[in-house]
Amino acid sequence: MKKINAFILCLLLVILNGCNNDSKPNVIWITIEDQSQYLLPFNGNQDVSLPNLEKIAKESLIFENMYAPYPVCAPARSSIITGMYPNSIGTHNMRALSYGTYKKTGEFGERNENEKVLGIPRYSSKLAESIKTFPTILRENGYFTFNKAKGDYNFIISDSTWSEYGTNKKFNKSDSPFFAVYNYNITHESSMWQRDKEPLMVDPNNLQVPPIFPNDSIVRHSLAVNYSNLIEMDKQVGKLIDDLKREGLYDDSYIFFYSDHGGPFPRHKRAIYETGTKVPFFVKFPKGKNENIDKNQFLSFVDFAPTTLSIAGIKPPSFLQGKAFIGKYKDESQREYLFTASDRFDENPDRIRAVRDEKFKYIRNYFPENSHALNVAYRRQMVLMRHLTTLHLTGKLSKEHDLWFRVPKLKEELYDLENDPFELNNLSDNPDYSDKLKNLSDVLDNWIKEIDDLGRIPEKQLYKMISGD
Repeated sequence: MKKINAFILCLLLVILNGCNNDSKPNVIWITIEDQSQYLLPFNGNQDVSLPNLEKIAKESLIFENMYAPYPVCAPARSSIITGMYPNSIGTHNMRALSYGTYKKTGEFGERNENEKVLGIPRYSSKLAESIKTFPTILRENGYFTFNKAKGDYNFIISDSTWSEYGTNKKFNKSDSPFFAVYNYNITHESSMWQRDKEPLMVDPNNLQVPPIFPNDSIVRHSLAVNYSNLIEMDKQVGKLIDDLKREGLYDDSYIFFYSDHGGPFPRHKRAIYETGTKVPFFVKFPKGKNENIDKNQFLSFVDFAPTTLSIAGIKPPSFLQGKAFIGKYKDESQREYLFTASDRFDENPDRIRAVRDEKFKYIRNYFPENSHALNVAYRRQMVLMRHLTTLHLTGKLSKEHDLWFRVPKLKEELYDLENDPFELNNLSDNPDYSDKLKNLSDVLDNWIKEIDDLGRIPEKQLYKMISGD
């Protein structure tokens, strides 16, 4: 009888452990930099083939409406790690903190020459620091958390966030459960000039030029450079997938793929338009698992934290501004509106807020004296940026292509995204759309109040409020 009871006990332990492992699946994120949704083949682009990613995408649920809340990296990542909007936690101004300098020296470092005009030092938001990052919560619940390369969240994250950071660790089943982030930076904006002379992997003459750019050889070459960078990235991702399959981890893991914001071109990265904020995103479920999910729902980076916790069977903190769209704590509600924003980019202060519904997008420009084409020194290294600027200054851009450079820009913009996906035909001054304009303006006002948008506070004042100095 004792032997039978012992056997039953062992069996129960095996079952319970099995259930426990099943409730804590591995989650792997494959992230790339600076790529708009429309640039990827599984979102309909026929100018480039990415066989490794396309193969995963065929096994995945491709979401049609994932947005970065900010069209630039560090603020966007701050929303990922916290589940909060950057403008509600003081991480909305680009390069508040230089993480690379802080990681190496423990000091915030000096502003570069271009940024010294701001008159404030680098800083970290104490508001953001007070929020427990979701990888920390995962660690508290038995997960190993790993980030291979990118830790720039625009504030100082807790040492408890990552079990291991910046190494070449390879996982096997004994490491489960784990959460791992792999970031591929070859598609970053800087590669547009660093790899400009590299052999091209696509023919520039066979590419579709988006209607926001003139159709000339320099534009085509720039497009070809980016697609070539994407092809090289795909090869690197292929090696990761081979490793995961070799260790028996591929089938049993959730795999997320996304870009940190829009493409590396002018009027993409740092732009409030869809080209700057709408990103590719898919999720591969563990083999044998699936969920009834609306792939067309509005999603934002603030949703990543609660969703990953939900997948792990952990109830997301109630204060998070995002919602879980997968897992045990999935929120079945649907967003009616999607919000995006932008503030200072490097040495260029600005403030823009935007909201879209199923069809229309409303943009509010708080500093119309600033062109959308902010004179960012970092971006001037790009051949395409210098080319477009020259065409603008010499009056050689068409009316549509010159809209981005307009000074002053309009205080309000309204676009019919269904019929004008590249946002070239502004409807804000059309009386036929006055009701829609007012409706979305009111919705935006309510959101600004709801999240206590800190963009209303001049950065010098904000620095004193949230830095602790």
